[in-house]
Amino acid sequence: MNRALMLLIGVLTAGAFAAEPPARPKQLRAGAATANITPPLGQDIIGGFLPFPGTHVHDELLARCLVLDDGNTQLAIVVCDLLGLHRSVSVEARRLIEKDTGIPAAHVLISGTHTHSAVSALGEMPRGYQSDTELDDYQRFVARRVADGVRSASNLLRPAQIAFGTAEAPEHLFNRRWHMREPVATPFTGRLDKVKMNPGAGSADLVEPAGPTDPTVSFVALREPAGRLIALLSAYSLHYVGGVGAGHISADYFGMYCKAIEKLQPENDPPFVAIMANGTSGDVNNINFRTPRPAQPPYAQMRHVAEDVAAKVHAALKKASWKDAAPLGARYRELDIAWRKVEPELLAWAKDTATKSTGPVASKSLPAIYAKRVLRLAQASTKTKAPVQVLRLGEICIGTTCTETFSETGLEFKKRSPFAQSFLVELAHGYYGYMPTPRHFEWGGYETWPATNALEREASVKMMDALLEMAKELKADLK
Repeated sequence: MNRALMLLIGVLTAGAFAAEPPARPKQLRAGAATANITPPLGQDIIGGFLPFPGTHVHDELLARCLVLDDGNTQLAIVVCDLLGLHRSVSVEARRLIEKDTGIPAAHVLISGTHTHSAVSALGEMPRGYQSDTELDDYQRFVARRVADGVRSASNLLRPAQIAFGTAEAPEHLFNRRWHMREPVATPFTGRLDKVKMNPGAGSADLVEPAGPTDPTVSFVALREPAGRLIALLSAYSLHYVGGVGAGHISADYFGMYCKAIEKLQPENDPPFVAIMANGTSGDVNNINFRTPRPAQPPYAQMRHVAEDVAAKVHAALKKASWKDAAPLGARYRELDIAWRKVEPELLAWAKDTATKSTGPVASKSLPAIYAKRVLRLAQASTKTKAPVQVLRLGEICIGTTCTETFSETGLEFKKRSPFAQSFLVELAHGYYGYMPTPRHFEWGGYETWPATNALEREASVKMMDALLEMAKELKADLK
């Protein structure tokens, strides 16, 4: 073969390779469904200071499920109308999901909304301070129904477009921790706080809130290509609203928001599924402490918040930019964060107080109740297995914590995440109590008390470090 012919073949061959079109991103698919997790009446509602039996179902509790598939990777996101769930419930549900659908357990996010009008999926104390436990009947029921919901959502997978958006709803959020003019008494003998949780609304002793709020509703929308909505996953940093009827089981504003946003959409078959997760609201509620509002009938304030937030998100949704593809990814870790150590003098106080607090009245006093909580914390297992997770939906990043997380932590994650479109969901894969940032321990307040706060002081720092590291890994995978 002469030199000229060889050069010609080389040119033609190079041209053939150069002409190959780049690989096109695969079409995203999505499916959504719900599963009913309402308990039988008579079980204890745990959102109040002391449990009391549920006597009426005002609205059904649901597990709202979303499944995504990019052609290579599948993710599932589940939000349950529960105050929280034990880690072992998440472990069992994700085991069933992987068995039934093939979605890896580490690719499944399961969180609770923190409605205070639901029964417990946490299990009985002192098992609450154990990361592994046998499930009770209701916990097994929840795990099974969550798996059923994800399986149903997987059955409905169809081509989808994805969009991210935000809406601002600051008027419903108030930091509930306040610096006070005078030291604040606690149930612990000899201990005074500088900060009070839920001080008297309108009190002359209020100085200033002890932290910020996060007014942004973040949402991820899925729709059939240029067509009807499949699902809308939202996250808002509002603890809960409350104001339910006596003995009522209710999903609180989380469920009302979902119904409100669904009413704003045309009826579909399969039905459109709205989902509202709790953002980071461990120090935020719906009480205006500066300007108290008058008392309202049951559910009135809850409905007002839900419908207003739904209207704001509905308006923002109209401006969303849609994409056909979104490479999916997930990272999941269980951190060896320590349970909070009970110092010897506090343990001695708890033992002495519990011993002296006998009888129907004394045993229900605040010191007696907190003494028992401290004693239970002192029996905690040596390791927490504290779960954290990050999901990537294209350029969208969702991180999780397993605690009632302060808003400043959620704001920090949004600021430091390598993804511009980022937000946190709390109470995922477990319930590990309140997680103040380190500065709050010097001020005190309910959320920092032993047993109410169950993790070491640096827990928020360690979780943030892990979340950001996993987010950076997922960001690097896109390159």
